Amino acid sequence: MRKGIIGNIIVAICILAMGFQYTAYGQRINTGYIYFGDKHKYQDAVNNTNDSLDTVYPSYFDIDQDGNLKITETLDQDFIKDMHNQGIKVVPFISNHWDRNLGRKALSNRYNLSDQIANAIKEYDLDGVNIDIENVNDADKDDYTDFVKILSEIISRDKEISVAVAANPNGWTYGWHGSYDYEKLAIYSDYIFLMAYDESYIGGPEGPVASISFVENSIKEILKYVDNNKVILGIPFYGRCWKEGDSYGGYGASLKRIEETVSKYLSDVVFDDRSKSVKATVYKNDGTYIYWYENEESIIEKIKLVEKYDLKGSGSWSLGQEDKSIWNYYSRWLDGEYLVDIYDHWASDSIYSMIDNEIMNGISNMYFAPNDNLTRAQAAVILTRLLEIDDEYVSSDSFDDVSKDYWAYNEIEIAKKYGLINGKEKNKFYPNDPITREEISAMLSRLIKDDYRDDSIEFNDVNDNMWSFDYINKMSSMDILKGYEGGMFYPNRNLTRAEMSTIVDRILKYNIEYIK
Repeated sequence: MRKGIIGNIIVAICILAMGFQYTAYGQRINTGYIYFGDKHKYQDAVNNTNDSLDTVYPSYFDIDQDGNLKITETLDQDFIKDMHNQGIKVVPFISNHWDRNLGRKALSNRYNLSDQIANAIKEYDLDGVNIDIENVNDADKDDYTDFVKILSEIISRDKEISVAVAANPNGWTYGWHGSYDYEKLAIYSDYIFLMAYDESYIGGPEGPVASISFVENSIKEILKYVDNNKVILGIPFYGRCWKEGDSYGGYGASLKRIEETVSKYLSDVVFDDRSKSVKATVYKNDGTYIYWYENEESIIEKIKLVEKYDLKGSGSWSLGQEDKSIWNYYSRWLDGEYLVDIYDHWASDSIYSMIDNEIMNGISNMYFAPNDNLTRAQAAVILTRLLEIDDEYVSSDSFDDVSKDYWAYNEIEIAKKYGLINGKEKNKFYPNDPITREEISAMLSRLIKDDYRDDSIEFNDVNDNMWSFDYINKMSSMDILKGYEGGMFYPNRNLTRAEMSTIVDRILKYNIEYIK
């Protein structure tokens, strides 16, 4: 067996002795299959990933008609050496390419095939094997499990054994899905690669390749049998296409090609919020086509599930099919950083604090808009979240310009009830107006119990004749709002979302008491 304390110690020692990259328990990894194109394309596929890969699964191992190992023409020892120089493992996948007869030939020849795989790993300095035998069925389950067990006994312990399994949100135990004994496969392998795609398929009805519910339910099912630290979530770098009026469709296409098609023709593109997938209706000269596929936003939604269920990492089928722009941020997404406009922002730490404390959110899955002005309505929402009274429902209609169907109606009414906000004029709140520094000083002063003030604090643009003088003094005395160079406070300057993040973060760090 490949598990146990002694075995793990041996693996760690061997890897460190080899100088090879070692991934600690709990650290997320990213893997990717490479299948399409000649061997020269493999290097390009990796180069595009912006150092985001830990392991590649190249198409080096096929199965011949007798169930023996067949080395493909794409095997390239220069590529293997280059990957090792970059700290990337090379773990070829062995596949029957959906041919049931070949799959069964391989399983019936599993002793010889296992020896051949082990020898090839040694000969070509590979880092293990990924098993991707598909379209056998429940009658083959025991042979499939035994094949992986044999490999685990003869392949060096410092090499990876991983198994690709079908998404199974319904817990089916028959047909193709029934060929996997998940619990035993996890015992004899290092990782289970969950192919969380092909919810819609060639010849089937139109729909997403991997809706978020399909993916999440597949994760929940596999976790009944497999430890989360052994599961790699597979993400599709392809979509499918149907032509309206045709009785047959669902043809696969790379994300890159779909994006090119959508940009070339008149298209209606929507992000389907229910499935968290992209749907494009494309109007070509010969008819209307429907594409379901992934983009950055839908991929982020899937990677969030890696974090939610604390999985080992993510993987993709297959490298080279994607728009390479996703690699600009992929590593950050895998680390739980999803908002692309706050990377390296001066207020990023405070913004993450706001998100972690559920006080502020992004304006979408990908953007926080840190440099946008904070609106008066957003400020009211933040104050009520600080008070932790957001579940309270009031119906007072305090302001003529805030209707019951306004997104922040309840929070504005709560803030008014607790005396945190006032209107700008009689019965008017102006919820969409940007909030100024003096206005937020007033709101926060009403929120915070402490009445501390320091009369020695002076600003060149603040005097005791101003309505906001006492509020500004209190906030500056407590170091919650600070001035600028030259002794300026700029009371009428609009406050940005990033600035509000830093202000509230200071309040949290000071553990300040609020009016409740």
